[in-house]
Amino acid sequence: MYIKRQRGWEIPEHLATPEAVFLSRRTLLGGAAGLAVASAFGGGRAVAAAESGAYPAPQNGAYTLDRPVTPERYSGDYNNFYEFGTSKTVLPAANALKTDPWTIKIDGLVEKPFEIGVEDLIRKIGLEERLYRHRCVEAWSMAVPWTGFPLSKLVALAKPASGAKYVQFQTFLDKAMAPGQRQFFYPWPYIEGLTLAEADNDLAFMVTGVYGKPLPNQFGAPIRLAVPWKYGFKSAKSLVKVSFVAERPKTFWEGLQSAEYGFWANVNPAVSHPRWSQASERVLGTDQRVPTLIYNGYGEQVAGLYKGLEKERLFV
Repeated sequence: MYIKRQRGWEIPEHLATPEAVFLSRRTLLGGAAGLAVASAFGGGRAVAAAESGAYPAPQNGAYTLDRPVTPERYSGDYNNFYEFGTSKTVLPAANALKTDPWTIKIDGLVEKPFEIGVEDLIRKIGLEERLYRHRCVEAWSMAVPWTGFPLSKLVALAKPASGAKYVQFQTFLDKAMAPGQRQFFYPWPYIEGLTLAEADNDLAFMVTGVYGKPLPNQFGAPIRLAVPWKYGFKSAKSLVKVSFVAERPKTFWEGLQSAEYGFWANVNPAVSHPRWSQASERVLGTDQRVPTLIYNGYGEQVAGLYKGLEKERLFV
């Protein structure tokens, strides 16, 4: 007798959106993409991507949710993007971000360093949509339909050398464009990192779109990282370089305040932030507080990555 075990993020089939409703939604998104993107994202790269048929991408049904998708009107206007200021309503300031053209550099301990435009990278690898939870270290959360591709495919494209143990992610640095980068006390540019094993985990995702459209600026256009079992600050935005390195990167928040923000930053409700509890989270767009899940509910897929590392500060 075959017994199907649900994974941590899955919902019962009777709660899933009916196929006809889902398909009609995506048809509507596809037909409206050219107009909606032009007004919301400033034309250029986003309009070209929408017209090319890249969005909306096919949804990967292996990645579902235990809660409704957060409406875009809430998640799109509540963002951390310190390059453009410390306010959550960073959208107006982030409109200054110029994303066309945009290239990303792959270097370090790889077979052959290279640079590639984001659109060329998309054409080479392809796109899919995944429904992911996102848990901020500030104890709020959302559920979003990211569009992108597995980070493991970029790792395979880079062909890292045997000495590569970590992957370092770097965001843009342009003080004229980003007023937050003029603040001298921040260690710009924004740096984040994963172990190579974490980067190869199927959940690690390179994001180029959300809600069936190219990423708006405040979400980290035109390409960002999503690692849903970690606190959101690990998911670096607006990436310009991915480096394969032998030594653990010193990350942005770790460099600023290592007592509060470590390298690993795995979600754990039992380990408080020094200034607040992590036991529960506020869900954007609702008046709910819900219990936080260890590894943000993805423990079945990622807990094995940390065997033998019990002496590390895995949950800070």
